[in-house]
Amino acid sequence: MRGLRKTANIQILFRAKGDDGSFVQIITIEEAKRRQSIGSFYEEEIEDLQPVLTDPSELLESFHIEKLMLHLPARTQGYAWRLMYSTAVHGTSLRTLYRSLTVIDSPVLLVVKDMDNQIFGALASHPFRLSDHCFGTGETFLYTFNPQFKIFRWSGENSYFIKGDKDSLELGGGSGHFGLWLDADLYHGRSNPCSTFNNETLSKKEDFIVQDLEVWTFV
Repeated sequence: MRGLRKTANIQILFRAKGDDGSFVQIITIEEAKRRQSIGSFYEEEIEDLQPVLTDPSELLESFHIEKLMLHLPARTQGYAWRLMYSTAVHGTSLRTLYRSLTVIDSPVLLVVKDMDNQIFGALASHPFRLSDHCFGTGETFLYTFNPQFKIFRWSGENSYFIKGDKDSLELGGGSGHFGLWLDADLYHGRSNPCSTFNNETLSKKEDFIVQDLEVWTFV
């Protein structure tokens, strides 16, 4: 009998087989993937590391998911990814995005694809909503695959994590600059270095046009 138990970024592998007894081994996800790369007998268990997507994604490919899953908060590990909002399905409306997230209370993953075919976005500690002030925690981070995968975590300099207005969605801030900004139509966007995350510009150009956008949660 084999099993796989997931705890945050640690994998606990256990096996029992007839009279051979059993063993328990604790390894990290990184070690598990290293063993996979050298063709070890853990390949079957490694497949279980990939999260289940309850809906098809127009934006995320397997390598995007593999990179992102290693950096998600521990409380999201082991849960399926559920698509809560997609411009391809729901149209382009920030108001609709807010409305689609009112039923959840868990982190959300924002994925943006711009007209330069670049993928970037944010992990938000709380669902996006209308707010009079900034909210969220240091779990929030920005990321980009432009041109290689990079993640930008909380710098500790301020707490301008998430701000939801009728006219825009803002992530990160400081000195009038936002790490990621989207307009009410989810069409125009902007990314600048900001003190919240000490990030680089996520897109090729500071101002970009959204091609598609998805928001995922973990259930």
